[in-house]
Amino acid sequence: MGDSLRKGTRVTGNDRSKLATDLKSRYDSGESIRSLAAATGRSYGFIHRLLTETGVKLRGRGGATQKAVASQ
Repeated sequence: MGDSLRKGTRVTGNDRSKLATDLKSRYDSGESIRSLAAATGRSYGFIHRLLTETGVKLRGRGGATQKAVASQ
């Protein structure tokens, strides 16, 4: 996968499938989309799109929500 994953290059075919599988397992293990993006040199949007294409159920954003803040 080396050179084909350089920033700004297209990831297609078998490389894309391998990357998607790797990212899916890392995301399912608890890694965030932002950390995956930083580790691969890809954008948040690319990682998000790749995870959705592979059928991953995305986690919520986390942190305090408006409802939780308002009730305190």
